[in-house]
Amino acid sequence: MCVRLLLALLCCLAGVAHAMPAATTAHKAYISLIIDDLGQNLPRDRRVLALPGPVTAAIMPDTPHATEFAREAHRAGKTVILHMPMDPATGPFAWHPELPIEELEKRLNAALKVVPYTAGINNHMGSRMTAQRPAMAWLMAHLQRRHKLFVDSRTSAQTVAAAEAQKIGLASVSRDVFLDDERTEAAIFTQLQTAISLARKQGSAVMIGHPYPQTLAVLERELPKLKAQGIEWIDIKQMISVRGNRATAAHGNDGVYR
Repeated sequence: MCVRLLLALLCCLAGVAHAMPAATTAHKAYISLIIDDLGQNLPRDRRVLALPGPVTAAIMPDTPHATEFAREAHRAGKTVILHMPMDPATGPFAWHPELPIEELEKRLNAALKVVPYTAGINNHMGSRMTAQRPAMAWLMAHLQRRHKLFVDSRTSAQTVAAAEAQKIGLASVSRDVFLDDERTEAAIFTQLQTAISLARKQGSAVMIGHPYPQTLAVLERELPKLKAQGIEWIDIKQMISVRGNRATAAHGNDGVYR
């Protein structure tokens, strides 16, 4: 009798174990790529459009091919954003802390006219400008009204741009890794591996690079390998959805930007 009860219990436990789902599921790791400073050199910039995935093309308004390249990128199915010059950047479109809001709006609207098909903007330079809370609060409200997203390039530890975007629920995301502060293929490859490791650790990573020959060489060689490494390369809009407008640990606490 005891033996029969024991066998029945063992069978029952085996059935429960078989029915239970696996304790762990595959951890998703997502990467997005933005290439800045586009619009200066068409043959070079077209290499960006040939990269085999959802590259975001950040186009500077004060470049000779800004409008033409924005149209080409749009036709190629890439997301276009305005790479908006901000202090210490100079030029006719650049934002500076001493300018009134009316002038900032005039420069932004002029830049958006030069770069068509924009889904949103990110800052070019901007270490002083992105620390200006009133201007950043105005910018995020303006982008919200125009149904555009914002990418904080995080060129300064004092940036408040992403925090102001988060306050009003503007679709936004922050950069995690600059690929090419050092312009050697070895250094760029290392930065790419840093981004991959970060994506595995926190679930996602946003990379910004530039159309340097060394950067493009590494990306052309390494990006096709991402899928085999368990990394999903997604568009910046999808990345905003994945992150849900929440800050990562490097940029805030409990999802709130510092």
